[in-house]
Amino acid sequence: MTNEFRLGGDVPINRLGFGAMRLPQGGWNGPPRDPETGRAVLRRAVDLGVNHIDTAEFYRSNDGAVRANVLIREALHPYQRGLIIATKVGPVFGPNGSSEAPAADLRALVEGNLKTLGLDRLDLVYLRMGSRMGVPHGASLGERFEALARLREEGLIRHLALSNVDAAHLAEARAIAPVAAVQNNFNIAKRDDAAVLDTCAKSGIAFVPFGPMGSGHTDLNDDRIAKVAARHDATVSQIALAWLLTVSPVTLAIPGTGSVAHLEENVRAGSISLTANDLAELALTASSRENTHA
Repeated sequence: MTNEFRLGGDVPINRLGFGAMRLPQGGWNGPPRDPETGRAVLRRAVDLGVNHIDTAEFYRSNDGAVRANVLIREALHPYQRGLIIATKVGPVFGPNGSSEAPAADLRALVEGNLKTLGLDRLDLVYLRMGSRMGVPHGASLGERFEALARLREEGLIRHLALSNVDAAHLAEARAIAPVAAVQNNFNIAKRDDAAVLDTCAKSGIAFVPFGPMGSGHTDLNDDRIAKVAARHDATVSQIALAWLLTVSPVTLAIPGTGSVAHLEENVRAGSISLTANDLAELALTASSRENTHA
């Protein structure tokens, strides 16, 4: 298993990165986290060799006081050479809930990320489809992806990407401009998007799962995962991350946390080598769940 991937064919990126969503607060409705702890987590991540940070301007505490992009800038700017910061645009959150930004508003959202991160160009920008977890099947992304493609041509964006999409969305976008990455909900116990992953693998597109460890739910409560974890003297979360890095050469993992200790635990998952027997046993975790819910 190689630990590096070439994003867009030209940007070296470590396959085990860091997701910033949990830095501002614990969960969607949790209390704000201490900003200094968030800055410490980011500095430690870079010290451990992480060079891929996934964020968004809308990753903030509910009161708006703690914002992931601001923490990243405060902790890491000026950014070291080779650090890749990915962000996403599309959803707009307000007092009445969330909605999708129209194409005409995407420039302002991109410029907002540039400002809060202290950058002149964004390495990777995802167009996030939908405002919630479910993929909005049948919805066209053409006009909005074209708007981002124009910003790429202007030099504000290096590479374009998609989040929360199906195979039709990916095909539609690729007819407009190159797609460097896809970020969908996928993990050891939720493999609905295996076909999208396969397309990405055949095309050299990075596949970056969100919810890599089950999004805090009980998805990892499986005796088979626990058995493999015990063999490797690891946690089930570490095995879930190691599985993502092993299942395909194009997968990038972006586990998030607001704790330095948990960060260090996640990074150690990159050194776990799963055997063919491990993978065969873990393959049964998904099939058993499918049979349970059939």
